This record gives sequence, C-alpha cells and structure tokens, in this order.
Amino acid sequence: MPDDLSPSTPRPGQLLARGVCRHLRTHDFAVLEEFSPERGKRVDVMALGPKGELWVVECKSSRADFTSDAKWEGYLDWADRYFWAVDEAFPTDLLPDGTGLIIADAYDAEILRFGPESRLAGARRRALTQRFARHAALRLQGLRDPEAII
Repeated sequence: MPDDLSPSTPRPGQLLARGVCRHLRTHDFAVLEEFSPERGKRVDVMALGPKGELWVVECKSSRADFTSDAKWEGYLDWADRYFWAVDEAFPTDLLPDGTGLIIADAYDAEILRFGPESRLAGARRRALTQRFARHAALRLQGLRDPEAII
C-alpha cells in the first residue's frame, strides 16, 4: 500500500489540478499539467482553448502553499488569462485582485471569477502553442511507448 510520499499518491495540488483539468475539458480546452512555458518556469495547468486562447492556472492547496509562491507573477506574461485554483476552504481574500478564481476539488471545478484578459503577442502565442503541442505529443508518445528514448 503506498504511503504519503509515494509517487503514485497524488499531492493536494495535483488533485486540484485534476478537477480543474476535468472542468476545462467541458469548455473544450486542451490541458497540460506541470507545463514549462520556458526554461525555469513550471505552471500547474496550461490550457489551450478552442479559439487559441492560453490560460494558466496555479493550484494552491493551503495558505502556506500560496504564501511561499514568489514566482507566480512571472507566469502572467505567458497567458491570456491567469487563474488561481483553490478548494472551498481556502481563504480567498489572500488572492490578489485582478486574477481569476476557480474553486476545485479532485473531481470538478467552477470558475467563480475571470481575471482580465491580456492577449499574448502573436509571436509569443505561436511559440507557446508550438511548445504546448510538442510537449503534449511527447507525453503521449511516452505513455504509448515508455521504453522509447525521449
């Protein structure tokens, strides 16, 4: 039986991300968890919408998880919209104004507030969309053929 440190036991933030991803799929978004838009950055959820829109969702499972995150503002340059995803017990008054809010659990989510839209420049959108597609394809290949050299 796996213990709390086992890689097969999802952490609270990963459970939130799962619920967020399930919800965004109902809005026709393609989603990737733990995506790196550039070297040195890793977002919890990157979502690519049906019209090419790109959203970043950061999942915070506790006050300590949120207050220890000093890098979130660096993700704003990589999304048309930015959201926080938290559970219903999270003190949402901690979250910065001007950002989106999603209430989630391991099974679903609800978008309570949209942050302002800040459209990416065309060149950045193209590069990020290509990176998203390549990353998704490599993940799929890794699942279908885990012994392949990637």
